[in-house]
Amino acid sequence: MDTGLAGKGVLVTGASGGIGSACARAFAAEGARVVVHFHRGEDRARELAVEINAAGVLGADLTDEGAVDALFAEARTMLGQVDICAAVAGVWPAADTPVWELSLERWDETMRANLTATFLTARGFLREVARNGHGSLVLVGSTAGRFGEAGHADYAAAKSAIQVGLLASLKNEIARIAPLGRVNAVAPGWTETPMTRGLVDAEAVRRISQTMALRKVGQPEDVAAQVVVLASDVLSGHVSGQLVTVAGGMEGRVVHDDEPLSE
Repeated sequence: MDTGLAGKGVLVTGASGGIGSACARAFAAEGARVVVHFHRGEDRARELAVEINAAGVLGADLTDEGAVDALFAEARTMLGQVDICAAVAGVWPAADTPVWELSLERWDETMRANLTATFLTARGFLREVARNGHGSLVLVGSTAGRFGEAGHADYAAAKSAIQVGLLASLKNEIARIAPLGRVNAVAPGWTETPMTRGLVDAEAVRRISQTMALRKVGQPEDVAAQVVVLASDVLSGHVSGQLVTVAGGMEGRVVHDDEPLSE
């Protein structure tokens, strides 16, 4: 099926990571011209760019306002125009820390790395939409933002803000500058990526899939496929403001994890 993405200019943020790189590959496979963004994974980003014959590779700290503005300006130069943005970049803090032990420093860092970075990315892209009169933005959230995640309230709060309040607002705002402009989001569940490496062994899969219809961990390509579908005006031209959960039918998180009841 023709996705209508051939020749489109696409910026993928966080493309040096597992889901981001899968998205870049998926867009390139559809004939799109892709700019690969990275923050710290420059070597991986450059290897990916060679692999998919990317239009360019750009590094930027997405929590830095000036760096994000420069990112979009450079991406526009490389692509001619930025038609699509997949806002994949984000950071999951590995330490399991309950709120009563959570420092304000970590809270602020997590918010900046996820919510603030996504806001600045969305703002930069909407400025491109204002230039072009069209555009499709896909935000990447998390099932943590739907169901919560004990020990990671900061991350869950940031992702919830992205895929609920921010998403719902942006899908209305984009229509002010592009009548057919669209904003959607994807919420991945547990996915095998460098960020989760070592956390999804057989026992972990058994535990984390207890509320999932499909008892397996997702692959980056599973998420990328949905990002491409939502980005495509052909496949999703009348879809906006929607959140697609890619998590094997997850219904929630196990709270007690088979622990015995206290007497």
